[in-house]
Amino acid sequence: MRYLFVIQGEGRGHLTQALSLASMLRRHGHEIVGVLVGRSPERRLPEFFVRKIGLPITEFEAPQFAFDRSNRSVSLLRTLLCNLSPRRARAFDRSMHLIRDRIRELRPDRIVNFYELLTSLTVRRFGIRIPMTGIAHQFLLNHSRYPFARHTGIQGRLLRLHARLTACGCSELLALSFRPDEADTRHHIRVVPPLLRREALSGVSSNGDFILGYMVNNGFARDLRSWCGNHPQCSVHVFWDHPLSPETWYAEGRLVLHRLDDRLFLDMMRSCRGYVTTAGFESVCEAMYHGKPMMLIPAHIEQRINAADAAASGAGITADRFDLDRFNAFLARRPQPDPGFRRWVDSAEGHFLQLLTRS
Repeated sequence: MRYLFVIQGEGRGHLTQALSLASMLRRHGHEIVGVLVGRSPERRLPEFFVRKIGLPITEFEAPQFAFDRSNRSVSLLRTLLCNLSPRRARAFDRSMHLIRDRIRELRPDRIVNFYELLTSLTVRRFGIRIPMTGIAHQFLLNHSRYPFARHTGIQGRLLRLHARLTACGCSELLALSFRPDEADTRHHIRVVPPLLRREALSGVSSNGDFILGYMVNNGFARDLRSWCGNHPQCSVHVFWDHPLSPETWYAEGRLVLHRLDDRLFLDMMRSCRGYVTTAGFESVCEAMYHGKPMMLIPAHIEQRINAADAAASGAGITADRFDLDRFNAFLARRPQPDPGFRRWVDSAEGHFLQLLTRS
């Protein structure tokens, strides 16, 4: 079969999911005929994705998060104002026409949508009849048995609305989950394992002497630099995507800030003693697979739900700031990983091939 991938380009999670699925499908003789990525003009695609997907990539302007003045948390008001401006509305209209034209040109047998809103709206707007499957952890938000999206106020309701809009035009939704659950047939949601790349699953896990971190919102860097300057005995390595930073920046104390580097990140994930993250689904799953305890510091409502879900699955502790004193105390208790999570992840290929290769 011929597949067209369309991917939300914020962060790295949806991009790495696409790499994993592309590898699975290609191993079984299927073809990826095109890749479209929606992203904000301020972000660039990670080099590892451009290199590994192995196809020309069509990029288009898509909705984006806007952070508050501290650059630590997403601002709902700023996000709405940013994405509803007349200039952005015109850009989104151009994007939808571009998506439509690429679908007509490539003529795939199936579209695989990694949580990209404009593509779903395009399929509905132009009456495109090619089957489309949506893949994302976020589709769990509207699963009738999912408890973590309840009682989250207006932000939670808007998040669930966004997930429903992104599901428009999809014949089936595959909701990536930390654990198995029943299908929600009313909402066309099937619960499936995380899509982790083979590189993330390989290698021997060990326990080094450093804490690993990953952050998209760079405002947390000031907190880290202050803490590491006061604790020079603690080694901390953090990956970020600051556009003006060098590849490697040796900052205060034993803090090292790295530009996003896929191979180095995975190597350090296997060998760190613990992982600090803003609770993006993909990297949390990679850490859980390698048995790494975590401190989860969500920056917006979606990540708060992820963090609660991951903590309930035994992944680690939640926090509202980079409190590495508390995390070190948690690591000293030597928390034990859940071996069942590895078995769930290892079953992914069978699930996805069965669901995506049906005529």
